[in-house]
Amino acid sequence: MDLGDCYRLLGLRSGASFADIKASYRRLAQQYHPDINPDDNKAKDKFIALTEAYKLLLTVVLPEEAVADSSQVSRTGRDHGKTTQRQKTPVTTVTSQESGKPKPPNVLEIEERLKWKTYDQLQRFLQERRFPQAIALAEALADRLSTDAEVRQWLAIAYQIWGRALISEKQLLKAKIYLKKALKTDPHNKSLWYEVQRDFQRLEQIF
Repeated sequence: MDLGDCYRLLGLRSGASFADIKASYRRLAQQYHPDINPDDNKAKDKFIALTEAYKLLLTVVLPEEAVADSSQVSRTGRDHGKTTQRQKTPVTTVTSQESGKPKPPNVLEIEERLKWKTYDQLQRFLQERRFPQAIALAEALADRLSTDAEVRQWLAIAYQIWGRALISEKQLLKAKIYLKKALKTDPHNKSLWYEVQRDFQRLEQIF
């Protein structure tokens, strides 16, 4: 199940807010809940699918209050095959002389926090070998920050890692698809290109 399927199951457009996702799930869950439809297997299957879609979207879409959190965030880069350097993003709390309240963060600050919060979650998914969730998360971030070269690199690396795992699982055709996606997503990354070429060599040896 990809993100598009999740949104469609909940009757929402792609990019719907956390509040909309939650409201739609509650409404549909009440409609298809097994307690309300005890002898209806189709309703039971629908309820299970809705719950899975809801849980997956919760890993991608942050609550509005979390996005608007104005706490100062400073993170260091992570090394994942190729070192990705990230600059500390200063988040300055400015006190208004009139109201005495902190100035809310601007859009760029919010996007930056979302980006690195998502990166941390992506790393956890990859470490736990939860590859479908990792791919869904990276694709959602790439859709939102489509011009960010760093995010594009993360997505390409996620594709490559899953492709490599699929080789080990002897799912060779599927592995080939995701390795090609990695190259297409970040075509100018020479380090990634060499890694993927080695993976293709492994594929040829197995075939």
